[in-house]
Amino acid sequence: MQNIFSSTLAPENWPFDLALLPQPAYMVGGAVRDALLGRSREYLDLDFVIPTDAVKVARAIAQHYQAGFVLLDPQRQIARVVFPNATVDIAQQEGESLETDLHRRDFTVNAIAYNPHTQEIIDPLQGLADLEKCVLRMISPANLEDDPLRLLRGYRQSAQLGFTIEPTTQQTIRSLSAYITTVAAERVRVEIGYLLAIPQGTAAIATAWDDGVLAPFFKNATGESFLKIAAVDTAAAFIAKNWQPLGVELQDYIRDTIKTTRLGIAKLACLVHPDPEAAEIELIQLTYSRAEIQAVTTAIRLLPRLKLANMTLKEQYFFFQEAGTVFSTAVALALACDNLVEAMSGDKSLCVYAPLIGRYLNPDDLVAHPAQIVSGKEIIIALNLSPSPLIGKILTEIAIAQAEGKISTPKEAIAFAASLLDSPSENQ
Repeated sequence: MQNIFSSTLAPENWPFDLALLPQPAYMVGGAVRDALLGRSREYLDLDFVIPTDAVKVARAIAQHYQAGFVLLDPQRQIARVVFPNATVDIAQQEGESLETDLHRRDFTVNAIAYNPHTQEIIDPLQGLADLEKCVLRMISPANLEDDPLRLLRGYRQSAQLGFTIEPTTQQTIRSLSAYITTVAAERVRVEIGYLLAIPQGTAAIATAWDDGVLAPFFKNATGESFLKIAAVDTAAAFIAKNWQPLGVELQDYIRDTIKTTRLGIAKLACLVHPDPEAAEIELIQLTYSRAEIQAVTTAIRLLPRLKLANMTLKEQYFFFQEAGTVFSTAVALALACDNLVEAMSGDKSLCVYAPLIGRYLNPDDLVAHPAQIVSGKEIIIALNLSPSPLIGKILTEIAIAQAEGKISTPKEAIAFAASLLDSPSENQ
């Protein structure tokens, strides 16, 4: 067990001076737990409880350092100070004493407090013993019922920490599973995101579904869905080994502002209805972003075409145009769906995927990454045309002809465009 006094949570490593906290003040929650476990964090997430004036203290710290300030809950007196490399939440103590406050928390390992002024650890619920045993134990059924998101958090925290959920706690979670439907969808979505983001989350999310905590949100999921999620993890490892750049791309976020990876999208696609339109409805209900929904539904739509053994160059061109960067997600999902995890290296299906992957990873490949040799404006001027949707169609045909090796210069492209206008099909 790590000594908290030498951890990254020691006051000298904080973004603010300890003297700005009143006495008494207590660090609580995950920061204390992780410090005791020796789990380091690049971005500090600190939670403090003080007896009075929590918002006033937080505001004073923010003003002192010209840091960000967010009033999280005026009724319960909780505020946040945002530094470049740390978030500091300061909350007013619930109840008449610190022990009362700790007794209202979710699990014993999260109910350990640390007084930085005295370097004292306060552990009224034997959370330290559960840390030693790597066990996640509830404080009480009532605490889980008070905020049913804690039911799902139990699986997430057990996965992140590598802990087992204590049997009575898990049985209680099962018995309270119906309460999860009272939680706002966006809060559920965040917890699902954590589970999909880490390999350890695969088993945890399957258990959460078996225990009834996830079933209300993914009504089209089956036991096979969770086997497929595990297969996605294996497929990702195989991709990283054989096509490293594609493996790296799978770990990228789909947007800088959306912390869902392309691999997470592949896993999410395993949980929803296989019809893209039905899947979209499910994901909208869970408040997923437009970018996440589009990535999932695109991956689902691409699957049947990805499996085609004899796509023409023209078909491949349109495939890559639709896929974009969802290509890596679609490949991981296809490998998982094909159940290639037992014999990936020798399966004939790889003969289908490998050439497409080769094209995608080659920036000079004109099928996967067309390079425009003539602009729409140049076509309009050269052929004396008016702006219209026809110009876009002509440019597409030029790109396909270029990929097929029929043309390679702007002059040839314009001549090719002129020939298209002369064909009866283009003039209809």
